[in-house]
Amino acid sequence: MNSRVPVTVLTGFLGSGKTTLLNRILTENHGQRIAVIENEFGEIGVDQDLVIRSDEEIFEMNNGCICCTVRGDLIRILGNLMKRRDKFDRILIETTGMADPGPVAQTFFVDDEVREELSLDGVVTLVDAKHLEQHLDSSDEVRSQIAFADVILLNKIDLVTPEQADAIEARLHAMNGMAKIRRVSMGAAAMSDILDLGGFDLDRALAVKPTFLDPEYPFEWAGVIRIPAEGAVLSLAEGPDPEMDCVLMPWVGGSAVPLRELAERVFPKFSGDASTVASGGVVPADGTLCRLVLTDSGTKSFRISAGAGGDCALFTQHLPEEFSLAVRTPAGEPIAPMTETRFAAAHEHDDTVSSVGVEFAGAVDGKKINEWLSRLLQTQGADIFRMKGLLNIAGEKDRFVFQGVHMLFDGQPGGPWGNQTPTNRLVFIGRNLDRQELESGFRACLVHR
Repeated sequence: MNSRVPVTVLTGFLGSGKTTLLNRILTENHGQRIAVIENEFGEIGVDQDLVIRSDEEIFEMNNGCICCTVRGDLIRILGNLMKRRDKFDRILIETTGMADPGPVAQTFFVDDEVREELSLDGVVTLVDAKHLEQHLDSSDEVRSQIAFADVILLNKIDLVTPEQADAIEARLHAMNGMAKIRRVSMGAAAMSDILDLGGFDLDRALAVKPTFLDPEYPFEWAGVIRIPAEGAVLSLAEGPDPEMDCVLMPWVGGSAVPLRELAERVFPKFSGDASTVASGGVVPADGTLCRLVLTDSGTKSFRISAGAGGDCALFTQHLPEEFSLAVRTPAGEPIAPMTETRFAAAHEHDDTVSSVGVEFAGAVDGKKINEWLSRLLQTQGADIFRMKGLLNIAGEKDRFVFQGVHMLFDGQPGGPWGNQTPTNRLVFIGRNLDRQELESGFRACLVHR
């Protein structure tokens, strides 16, 4: 009997209906206890408040993509969950709409401890039938979500014509001929199409991406450097980014510990808080994640303290040649790496997509907020992929939950505030977002007493 805990990955682009489907799963009478891990692309977490309260355990990771630097957080949370193995029967991971699910699925094959205790039951991808065409050709994430799916739920089918639905389904089938495609509305899918799928199709994943089982990291290079007793100097020139993350640590075990093996130990450090180091500052050799500031013109120099004397492994976010990275003795003699390795870098998102979080205390005028949101979507709806939040509407005892996708908007009472202090929290995800304009527009809707 397989004692490993089954895991379902729920993915789909912004606004495809993941939260609605998640609520359906949590309220269905399927008799299973589910631990939920959520990840959202935004500054302010609101998804937990949008999810119907249930007996399931819900964890949330904010302000990051679950497939990138927070993969370390995912492994950590999975490890903590397994300490309470008796509390749940299965795990469901809801990724951010900006996530490539490939590296998430990869975690269950390349991490030994995860592989021993957990099995990937399947990847379920939601597709917004109304807005898919707007993102399919311009978003690598959308295409990856479709390509890696075991089941594709063609959601919001009620918003398109049968002919449009047929055309979309034909295109989805051409992109992933192995996935089951189900047409649904409001995420009303059968549980048999979501849970107990019998296993993620690894062969198909390898066909889509031959390097699927090669780990992806938030760093691209590592080298072993022999630091003299008097210390050393790390120099970098201007490059494609104004900052460079790096980790310097003793090469414990020497050549008996290959850099690729050490990479798995270093990986979680890149998901932690970084210590900002300006030119002239010290890069400690203790495994601290350092963010080197490279905004000043010319070559920047950073000191490696004398206490770091010995063999050290340096992991850098980008390739050395992109920044003319060099290590020298205090006298200026170059120190060449004794050994070095390059790594597959984690994917990058469209840097024109951003998130703006707005949070204000007090109550809002219901008429004003409705008019402002309607006007906002009419004028900027094409650039607003996703909009969601909670509102404290004057005169209403319950909180108001709203969600928007492009020019479509929906809102409804979300139950009493309970022990929560009534407040207003909104998140906008899209292109060309003006924070000041959004904040001032919302502030004009507040009730001033």
